[in-house]
Amino acid sequence: MQGRRVAVTGMGIVSSAGIGKEQFWAGLCGPQSDTTERRVEPFVPEDWYENGKDARRADRFAHFAMAAATLALQDAGAVDGLVGATRARSGVMIATGVGGLLTIEDQYDIWRDKGPRRVSPFLVPMIMGNAGAASVSMRFGWQGPCETVVTACAAGTHAIGNAARTIAWGRCDAMLAGGSEAAIAKLGLSGFGNMTALSNSGVSRPFDVRRDGFVIGEGGAVLVLEEWDMAVARGAHIYGEILGAASNADAHHITAPSPGGVGAITCIRLALEDAGLEPSAITHVNAHGTSTPLNDAAEAAAIAKIFGTPGPAVSSIKGVLGHALGAAGALEAAAILLSMEHRQIPPTAGFSERDPELANIDIVYGAPRGWTPAPTLSNSFGFGGHNGCLVIGPA
Repeated sequence: MQGRRVAVTGMGIVSSAGIGKEQFWAGLCGPQSDTTERRVEPFVPEDWYENGKDARRADRFAHFAMAAATLALQDAGAVDGLVGATRARSGVMIATGVGGLLTIEDQYDIWRDKGPRRVSPFLVPMIMGNAGAASVSMRFGWQGPCETVVTACAAGTHAIGNAARTIAWGRCDAMLAGGSEAAIAKLGLSGFGNMTALSNSGVSRPFDVRRDGFVIGEGGAVLVLEEWDMAVARGAHIYGEILGAASNADAHHITAPSPGGVGAITCIRLALEDAGLEPSAITHVNAHGTSTPLNDAAEAAAIAKIFGTPGPAVSSIKGVLGHALGAAGALEAAAILLSMEHRQIPPTAGFSERDPELANIDIVYGAPRGWTPAPTLSNSFGFGGHNGCLVIGPA
C-alpha cells in the first residue's frame, strides 16, 4: 500500500462465538454450534451506551457497531476516546450489508396493526446504513471522514481497505474500521431461504462435498488503524499491518460469482500488487468460504490459479460464525490478527470430506494448525459481484 504504513493497534469483536477477543478466539478454535442461526447471545445494548434512550433509538446492527468500537478503543489504550491523533484527523468507516432490517420489520408491523401515527419518528435514522458509523463518531467525537460502505458481503473488507488508504494517503492518522450486521429477521430469512442460499441442513460446511448453503450469522468487528510511526511513538501494541487491499467487480450476475472465479483472481492479483508481494509470500488464505456450492467452487479455483496446489493454508471461520454478511470481512480480519498473535490457524469447522470437483487447496480442518505468522490474504465476495481482498502482515 503506497504511502504511510498502517498499523492495527486495537480490535473489538461482537460475535456468536463470543464478545471480546478472548472469547472470540476460544470460539473459533472450539466445536461448531448446532444452531441454524448464529446469534449474539447474551447481548445487552444498554451496556454500550451512555444512556438507555440512545440504545432504544438505534437498530441492533448499530448496537453491534457501538459495542465493537468501544472494545476496540479500550484495547488500543485510548484516552478520552482518542488514540494518538486529533479528533479532526480521526475518522470512522463501518460497513453494513443491509442496515436496519429488524427495525424495518418491527415498524412495519406497528404501521399495519396500529396505524401510521404510531410509527417511530426515529425510523429513518434507525434503518439508514450509516447509522452505525454515525453513532460511533458522535459517541467518541471522531470528526474526520465518517463513511459507510454497503457492498453486501464484501463491505467489511472494503471498509478496512478504504480506511487504511485514508491513513496511507495522509488524510487521517487514525481510523475506526470494520463492519456490523443484524439481519436475522423474518424478512431476511425468508428472502435468503427462497433464493436457496441458506443451508437446508442447517450446517455450514465450507468447501465440503456436502455443503448446501450458508448459515446466517450476525455481529460486528472494528479495528483501530493508526499511522505506523504515531503508533510506535505512543507505545501502542501493534497486532499487524495492513499491507494492501483491492476491490473490483465481476460484472456478471447479481448473486452468482463469475465462472472460474475470474473476478476473484483479478482482485487477489491487485491486492498482492498493492502490497508489493509475490504469491509465494502468502502462507495463509482466510477464505470467504460461505459453504454455498458456487462460491466455494469459484473461490477454490481462484486460489489454485494464483497460488498453485496445494498452495498456502486455507481456512474459513464461517463454519463457526455462520455468514455475518457485511460484518463478515471485518470479523475475518480480526481472526487473522489473532491467528498471528496465537501463532495458530483455526480449523474450518464443518469440513470433513473434500469435494473432488474442487481444486485441491490445502484446507485447515480438524484442529488448529501451528503457524509462523506471515502475510495473509483475506477474501470477501458479495452479491452484486463485489470482490474485496486484504493483505495483512504480522507486526
